[in-house]
Amino acid sequence: MAAKERRTLTAVIDDALRQFLARRSAPRSQRPPVKLITFRGDGLQPGVDIDDTAALIDLMEEDLPLDKRR
Repeated sequence: MAAKERRTLTAVIDDALRQFLARRSAPRSQRPPVKLITFRGDGLQPGVDIDDTAALIDLMEEDLPLDKRR
């Protein structure tokens, strides 16, 4: 198929996977809400961005000695 369409094999696989996943995933309105599980306190601390992994690692390691940090 890739040769026939003059495309790379990677591009053909990417398109096929994207189409497969699009058919399988439910629209957001039908998905159940995600509950963020916390173990202490009332959830995230103010100012914490869970999408910024570098900042999260810095926060988690700020009390560690320098030789134990990444």
